[in-house]
Amino acid sequence: MLWRKRTLALMAIDAVLVNLAVFLSFYIRFFEGNIPSEYFWTYYHSAWAATLIYLVVFYVFGLYKRLWQYASIGELLVIVYAVTIGTAGTITAVYFLAPMRFPHSVAALLWLTTLFLVGASRFAWRILQENVFTPHVPGSQKQVLIVGAGDAGVVAVRELKNRNYHEGRPIGFIDDDPKKQRLQLMGIPVLGTHKDIPRVVKNHSIDEVIIAMPSASGEIIREIVQITENTGVDLKILPGVYDLLSGKVDTKEIREVQVEDLLGREQVNVDLEEVAGYLAGETVFVTGGGGSIGSEICRQITRFNPGKLVILGHGENSVFDIEQELRTDHPGIDLATEIVDIKDREKIKLLFERYRPGVVFHAAAHKHVPLMERNPEEALKNNIVGSYNLAEVADEVGVKTFVIISTDKAVNPTSVMGATKRVTEMLIQNMDKRSKTKFVAVRFGNVLGSRGSVIPTFKKQIAKGGPVTVTHPDMVRFFMTIPEASQLVIQAGAMAQGGEIFILDMGKPVKIVDLARDLIRLSGFEPDVDIPIVFTGMRPGEKLYEELLTAEEGTSATKHKRIFVAKPNKIEPEKLEEIIHTIRERGSYLSKDEVVQLLQTVIPTFRKQTAKAVANQ
Repeated sequence: MLWRKRTLALMAIDAVLVNLAVFLSFYIRFFEGNIPSEYFWTYYHSAWAATLIYLVVFYVFGLYKRLWQYASIGELLVIVYAVTIGTAGTITAVYFLAPMRFPHSVAALLWLTTLFLVGASRFAWRILQENVFTPHVPGSQKQVLIVGAGDAGVVAVRELKNRNYHEGRPIGFIDDDPKKQRLQLMGIPVLGTHKDIPRVVKNHSIDEVIIAMPSASGEIIREIVQITENTGVDLKILPGVYDLLSGKVDTKEIREVQVEDLLGREQVNVDLEEVAGYLAGETVFVTGGGGSIGSEICRQITRFNPGKLVILGHGENSVFDIEQELRTDHPGIDLATEIVDIKDREKIKLLFERYRPGVVFHAAAHKHVPLMERNPEEALKNNIVGSYNLAEVADEVGVKTFVIISTDKAVNPTSVMGATKRVTEMLIQNMDKRSKTKFVAVRFGNVLGSRGSVIPTFKKQIAKGGPVTVTHPDMVRFFMTIPEASQLVIQAGAMAQGGEIFILDMGKPVKIVDLARDLIRLSGFEPDVDIPIVFTGMRPGEKLYEELLTAEEGTSATKHKRIFVAKPNKIEPEKLEEIIHTIRERGSYLSKDEVVQLLQTVIPTFRKQTAKAVANQ
């Protein structure tokens, strides 16, 4: 009812405006102000024809379904198209109805006056909404400088304006583009480049800097952060692309700078059609579904309308947490949770036969390097035998696609954890050769914010006043965000043909000590002044740097520019079967030396280097 009343009111206004436009067109054409009698019938037919035709065209173009208080360029273009079609229709109708021809100048004037009157009526509503109907308050006296005079900068200004300047008033922009210098955007001047930030902050008494540069590299963001922090003002940033994808923040929310922003990683583009094609309507298993990666995979899967999502995990609390989250955020999803140890083959088989999954994402694993060095037999039982249990049963029940999460530590492994993951990759590739199920592995590096990663550890140490502990000043690692890694894993599953080891593009490796310093600065402290950094020495099984490929593998490209495929190595099935048999028979009773020897049967180079050689690496 309200919509009908609104539509009728707008149509009545437009009818008046169209008649006024027709009158003005003839009035302006005949300068005396009197329409000649021979053109009166042309004017008469023009008035009623224009009213009828314009209203129909406006309705078809949806001019009565738009919220004009938010009118922008898009709405203006729609008005231009509608008025053009309406004018052409009016001229055509009058041509057949009127006794005299329609003057060409009147036709042009009719288009101009109608466009002006209708456009002005719509945009006047936005002007009134923003300047009259919206209550104005004094707002904040905080002076804000925005880094980035582009689309994101406009978003930042609008967000400040939408909040009635409670969060601050934009004073100027900073942008490195020389063509933008000394110009204005939304009435706000561009005051210099990022190297001018200290000068601008001082001269304009800036209280806060907002970084609005979604396409900037991590190096540029890091430099801006360092420059700004030296000025002593507050620093914020528009949310990163991975926050937007994961739905954690609104697209216009301005937040504190996080260490993830300093990576400056390229946005992940998921082929939604391809992904939905293999997940929609399927029963999907996620093992380790309560973990950092597993839970995020579950969140991402909900976007693709699975027939049923089954979360498998060993830790009841983490499984409970993700279940409650998904039931709240996606009440319509068919969801089940199962507490199970992947080493329990009978229970695994029971669950696979009960649910008959079409797709399996295997994220359950022991992955903490030092802990697995102290408990190597557990790494063997969980990572190797547990994965083999899942793969065997998946083959038996006819799963379509089986994706296992691997790690860069599986390449030339020096740790027990990395070696067990390499053996798991071999098992998956060997299984694929004799199964109709498409078995694939996805290999990537460290994930920011995951359990056991350096970021949570550093944050706890900073909260306690330090010191922040780093194993070695030259230690480097590859990093991804959790949503990014999860989306690429799901995309790799869509590309699976069977037997591949997919390698995710991790970008440039990051020095751990630089990460520590960045996090200290973002916490409001000065590294080695307020919070000391202490080097503790490399732990057993660690390398200074990780690799994504062995020398023998090499890669081939895929249609996704962030995903590559490693060429398969030679695999000896007999030795794999032997290692599985040994672990099943004696797993809990294997000594550390026996574990190493067992792994060496399938990875001959494992632990053949001396500890000194590993450290020198």
